[in-house]
Amino acid sequence: MTRLDLDDLPPKIADLLEALPPGGELVLVRHGVVVGRLTSEGGAPADEPDTDLPPEVRMREVFEDFRASVEDEF
Repeated sequence: MTRLDLDDLPPKIADLLEALPPGGELVLVRHGVVVGRLTSEGGAPADEPDTDLPPEVRMREVFEDFRASVEDEF
């Protein structure tokens, strides 16, 4: 899965993405041609931990995400 940090985007674009309602769709266009679509899932924000998972499973996910981001950076 590809991850995009909203802090890395210009504020206008980050605000547009953040304002998508659950189930909302954003069409990506380049030179007048549709190149992709983003659909908002809604639900809980990514910062909130999933309460259905035990803490050790959640921590494993956090460390895997961190490791993947470090590997992507270098």
